[in-house]
Amino acid sequence: MAAVRYTTFAEFYPYYLAQHEHRLCRRAHFIGTSSAIAGIAQYIDSLNPWWLLVALVSGYGGAWIGHFFYEKNRPATFGHPWYSFRADWVMYWQMLTGKLSW
Repeated sequence: MAAVRYTTFAEFYPYYLAQHEHRLCRRAHFIGTSSAIAGIAQYIDSLNPWWLLVALVSGYGGAWIGHFFYEKNRPATFGHPWYSFRADWVMYWQMLTGKLSW
């Protein structure tokens, strides 16, 4: 079966949300993204590049834990890396502002 090709982010985002229906998956994403933000902030403060690695591992680690353990699906990042990266930040903002439950 051929992979679906999305031509716009607006087409992709509903698919992305459907891949994150399990509340614990969304929570794992939220925690991972929050940890990534903290790692980036720590890097800016210290200029120690190891914090960028911490940010990368915690951000993707949280997402992958959510997918592999709770959602039981393949992260959309593997098929749509740029749309997925953007969608993760949109979903994070929607959870932070209460527009999406977490």
